[in-house]
Amino acid sequence: MYSLTQTTSRQREILEVVFRNGWDYMRRLLSGGKPDEPKLPTPAVLRNILVDLGPVYVKLGQLLSTRPDLLSADYINELSLLQDDVPPVPWSQIEIVIRQQLSRPMEEVFATINPQAVAAGSIAQTHKATLADGRDVALKVQRPGIDVVIAQDISLIKGVASLVTFTDLGPDIDIVALADEFSTALLAELDFTKEAANTNQLRQNVSKSRWYDPTQVVIPEIYWEFTTEKLLVMEWLDGVPLLLAEFREESNGKTVDVRRREITRLLCRVFFQQLYIDGFFHADPHPGNIFYLKDGRVALLDCGMVGRLDPRTQQIVTEMLLAIVNIDARRCSQLTLQLAESATLTNVSNLENDFEKLLRKYYNLNLSQINFSQVFYEVLQVARDNKIRLPSNMGLYSKTLANLEGTARRFDPEMNLIEEIKPLMTDLFRRQLFGDEPLQALLQTALDVKSLSLESPRQVELLLNRITSETLKWNIKTPDIIPFRRSLENSANRLSFSVVVGSLIIGAAIISSNAQTGGGLSLLSNGLFAAASFLGLWLVVSILRSGRLR
Repeated sequence: MYSLTQTTSRQREILEVVFRNGWDYMRRLLSGGKPDEPKLPTPAVLRNILVDLGPVYVKLGQLLSTRPDLLSADYINELSLLQDDVPPVPWSQIEIVIRQQLSRPMEEVFATINPQAVAAGSIAQTHKATLADGRDVALKVQRPGIDVVIAQDISLIKGVASLVTFTDLGPDIDIVALADEFSTALLAELDFTKEAANTNQLRQNVSKSRWYDPTQVVIPEIYWEFTTEKLLVMEWLDGVPLLLAEFREESNGKTVDVRRREITRLLCRVFFQQLYIDGFFHADPHPGNIFYLKDGRVALLDCGMVGRLDPRTQQIVTEMLLAIVNIDARRCSQLTLQLAESATLTNVSNLENDFEKLLRKYYNLNLSQINFSQVFYEVLQVARDNKIRLPSNMGLYSKTLANLEGTARRFDPEMNLIEEIKPLMTDLFRRQLFGDEPLQALLQTALDVKSLSLESPRQVELLLNRITSETLKWNIKTPDIIPFRRSLENSANRLSFSVVVGSLIIGAAIISSNAQTGGGLSLLSNGLFAAASFLGLWLVVSILRSGRLR
């Protein structure tokens, strides 16, 4: 266990901050007294402690604000207010870092560099520059010595995590693992080539879509020939933060409100594609990272924080959207359990009841009255209350939705996230059913059906042989075998019938693709489609009439 009792100046500073902000439980624990019932500090006290401890701990608070699966809404809202703004480092120190990172003299690479930083954070600060060939660029330069500071603070954070395991969070959350996760994320931020790779990937992904016009959204280009672990050189985009953008009445009669609605819809669709199609998303869409450019396009900046959703998780969260819209408590509970990494749930009905209580208050509300991200936060709260541990990317996913909805509502107060989702749901489910290549999916299904039809008779024969031999004994009376056999025969007949219908459809499709307009093959294709439709309808009717649909 890391110790916080060693008398280094930084550790003493941490203790002083904790004492000064009034975290009584930790004060008693560290001073050797008898602590009361273990408790976390209040949200406001925790935020003040992190601010007083400095930029690295502000980063920790920002990470925790992306974990609504771990903390309640009060903590998430308070930690979301943390800003990563610090005074810039003097240009003389920044210039040294730039020269160390370049393989050529700085004067040969840049025609000009503005020594005044346009933005400054705990890890790096940004300057505007012009390359020797005239292109305007943004230089993100790592603060000198920050890697040493981070290494020290990571050690101390792990020590605090060991102590927090004794608080009321200890039994439910693996605090040490969370500290390790934060350490990994923070160390990754020290390598700007990783952020550059994320930026490149997002830039490629948003450059093509059938949901929006890709020419209206931009992510800065990375100049790899100058980018290193401590220096990130990228395209300069001339604009202002979205909420500061001004719109005037356009000559074609388009009003300001209409333009705002267009931009809001564009942003929603850009992020929905990242979440539900690409599975790789910009995880920090707060107002400062979304710019409105002078040419009317929208830009996404600062791709240091990204999230990933695998295809299975994408499918589950898409179904979760539909379950929430339909106020389906049972389906919400089923999907939550499918997402769970671990759970100590002993009574599924309790989980369903909790979801029923949660969604009941939305029964009589119009969709425009529902704050979707708030509903999803409450879903995570239900999972947490039922001791269900969800993957960490669920916190980042829900935080991204919350930031997106919050920014969009501030920009366009009439915006409703669910209304923006609804037109895309059909396309999402179609993609999940058939993928991006429906013909390929159809052919694969046909091969599966063919394999099943070839294997089924053999498997049924083996089963019947084992039933009639002494190698398998069934506790079934003789009169019960006849209906069982008939059921098997009916199932085999229907399966064979289904194979025939499927073969007719596939054959018709193949003939149709090669047929000439008005030719004999076209008539044959139409005939096969008609026969398959009739036989398929007859099969469905016979199943329904049998009363054995389930």
